[in-house]
Amino acid sequence: MALRDAVIEAAAASGGALIDAAQAVPLASLARGSFFGGSLEALRGRCVIVAIRDQLTAALALLELDGIARRMVLCTPDLPPEHLPHVARSAQADAWLGDAASSEPPAGVGLDLAVEAELRPPGSAHPSQRGSPCPWDTEWVLLTSGTTGAPKLVAHTLSSLSNAFTSRADRPEQDAAPVWSTFYDIRRYGGLQIYLRGLYAGSLLLSSKDEDTTQFLARAAAAGVTHISGTPSHWRKALMSGAAARFSPAYVRLSGEIADQGILDALRAAFPRAVVAHAFASTEAGVGFEVRDGRAGFPASLIDTSEHGVELDVSRGTLRIKSPGNAAAYLGAGAPSLRDAEGFVDLGDRVELRDGRYHFIGRSGGIINVGGLKVHPEEVEAVINSHPRVRMSLVRARRSPITGAVVTAEVVLADSCATVRETDERVRQEILEACRTTLAAHKVPAAIRFVPSLEMSASGKLVRPNESPRAIHNDAGQRVGLRESGGEAEEEPSNA
Repeated sequence: MALRDAVIEAAAASGGALIDAAQAVPLASLARGSFFGGSLEALRGRCVIVAIRDQLTAALALLELDGIARRMVLCTPDLPPEHLPHVARSAQADAWLGDAASSEPPAGVGLDLAVEAELRPPGSAHPSQRGSPCPWDTEWVLLTSGTTGAPKLVAHTLSSLSNAFTSRADRPEQDAAPVWSTFYDIRRYGGLQIYLRGLYAGSLLLSSKDEDTTQFLARAAAAGVTHISGTPSHWRKALMSGAAARFSPAYVRLSGEIADQGILDALRAAFPRAVVAHAFASTEAGVGFEVRDGRAGFPASLIDTSEHGVELDVSRGTLRIKSPGNAAAYLGAGAPSLRDAEGFVDLGDRVELRDGRYHFIGRSGGIINVGGLKVHPEEVEAVINSHPRVRMSLVRARRSPITGAVVTAEVVLADSCATVRETDERVRQEILEACRTTLAAHKVPAAIRFVPSLEMSASGKLVRPNESPRAIHNDAGQRVGLRESGGEAEEEPSNA
């Protein structure tokens, strides 16, 4: 069943809607016809670059294109225009779907059709195409960063994207249908997961690049959002904003970064009546698992079980996943193999077993070398973030003539002001003491600097020093510049 038909069927029972800052679009109205006046019919059987900037327009276009397009490539709004030719060639695209705010279609790459997506009242100019012969099993292509700065293209189907939807998190925990929301843009894997959950189970409130964290959570509270997701960095900013005190969801989900004990405890205190869950997933591997017990890491027992066909393996020190939710392949000439020889997807997320529980300690590509000894920045950050006055931290390397590098940390305090505050020596010493007690000596920061904020990428994750130049966004999601740094970029972090 194409997504459109499934949503029409679900909306009849749930009364669901897609909601942005300006309007709510009832999903049941799809039964009366297209929101695009039939213009998307010209894309039937084509490989389409979806370059729509407006998130509501994109949400409706993806919904209608499934089953019409042969392949659709989901471009994020912050994708640099210079990467569009590479994306179009790698996807073998022959059509372009944009809106008034989109970049121009790239020239010289074989695109022979361009369509502008313009929302219209459903059914106003073209009847529904339900029941059209030979609907396509549309391929959904997502973009993820690579070591050159150019995105890699990851091919999914609607079936692989929705593989995890049988979990209890997707069924209403109250009589009314859930209202989902997410800090993510829906064209990223983490946002797309919530987009599909909202369509299948109830309603979805979309975030907006024009609002900050406080405004977004106020709108979510007013709309009665019950289920909401974001990265740990998103949630740290939310807790710092004070807006969480006026919001009472039933389900809070973390993904995209390691969920350390500090942020889990803080969310439990902020939302005492909510289920607080953290999920491991990635664009390539799909959803691996969800943990709801309030503890960082995941139980070792998950390695010996298979839920929804998901197999987990840690025999090589990294978490590998084999699942119906795995992507099919990377696209493009010279693209690497997505799976290893045993059929697992391994993105280099390193884990360590402690007392019957696996803990994420960092990524293989982000290691700091201190005199030949390895340090995973995320492991040190987890200790720092456990201090009650710390909201978030970023650990990085500083060159040393003796050891080659030493560990340093930038720390945002929970009561941090808008400008850099005076050093709180007592907190600094308490953080260092916790590090000395918990970590090996070479992992203890040689310096700690208190800062008012840390940079976040457009996907809501901390910008780490070894990432390639990319757009930096402010709290409202607006692009404010580029971060220049040396070294290779990581692939898209897991826990998406």
